[in-house]
Amino acid sequence: MNKVLEFYRQGFQSWVKHVVGMMVLVGLFIGTFALQAAEPVKLIFDTDIGNDVDDALALAVIHALQDRGECELLAVTVSKQSPYAATYVDAVNTYYGRPDIPIGRVKDGRTPESGKYVEAVVMTKNKQGGLLYPYDLGPQQKAPEAVALLRKTLAAQPDASVVLLVVGFSTNVVRLMDTPADEYSDLNGVELIKKKVRLMSMMAGSFDFEPRGPGKERIEYNVKVDIPSAKKVIENWPTELVLSPWYLGNSIKIPAVSMERDYAHSGPSPVQHAYRLYGKMPYDRPCYDLTSVLQAVRPNRGYFSLTLPGKVKVSDAGRTFFAEDEQGHTRVMLANEEQRIRVREAFVFLCSQPPLRK
Repeated sequence: MNKVLEFYRQGFQSWVKHVVGMMVLVGLFIGTFALQAAEPVKLIFDTDIGNDVDDALALAVIHALQDRGECELLAVTVSKQSPYAATYVDAVNTYYGRPDIPIGRVKDGRTPESGKYVEAVVMTKNKQGGLLYPYDLGPQQKAPEAVALLRKTLAAQPDASVVLLVVGFSTNVVRLMDTPADEYSDLNGVELIKKKVRLMSMMAGSFDFEPRGPGKERIEYNVKVDIPSAKKVIENWPTELVLSPWYLGNSIKIPAVSMERDYAHSGPSPVQHAYRLYGKMPYDRPCYDLTSVLQAVRPNRGYFSLTLPGKVKVSDAGRTFFAEDEQGHTRVMLANEEQRIRVREAFVFLCSQPPLRK
């Protein structure tokens, strides 16, 4: 009788373990499904691409994250006046298998010179005499005006669904804020932003809590080039705003060894090509704009820390000052050494990830 009871006891324990195991597997499946079912982050990328090569790296990271199903690039608007800047964007988008992403050009913008790489890359020929990096939007071809494209794109999206990713001047963004109602929306610019944009992730500013110390704040380039626009945008942005300051990006660098070795698997790359043209190899490049991308798409991975909510003031000289304020909705990104190491490794892998749709 005891042997029979022991037999049934062992059988019951085995059944319980089986049920528990199945419940764990079901839980893991449901969790995995929930992660996979998460909606991609809807991005609009506003960039002064061509002035600095980290804009090109940031665009590469966006495409790598979209290949992973984590974001959707709705449109790119260019705040640099050079016509080759938009052409370079089209070449990169085409390289990653997305040639139809709308691109808008700034009207009467800043920095009309081509810079070190955008013109050179898009004009490079292959051995047969054709374009090494194909594109449809040539430098002399008409493209949508940037602000009109911003309004059109926002109006077509669900409410509170868009992340505006700004890594250049504030020229296009301040003009968006000032727009009246039009054929795309009955709302003016600020009302349209409030309705459609849940977050602006922006590379801008340099603050007194950075190592230079109070009274020695750097006038950050994106602010300096168009101070009035930066001042109006940063001080009056109507939704959540996260700023990636100069020091953060400068403390995280893409290693030259990655640029030299990690792209061989995918053939000629317009991103690697731009990097080689931008500076004398080998050099490690700060990741100013890339930080804003990662925060926008992966805000809950612990890559960065954020200040408490506050407000930012921009002086007439272009200096930026942050103060905690319960009524504010602006935060500044921070990172310790451990976070910077993690972020650098993420950038190395994402920048060099081969296109999935080429």
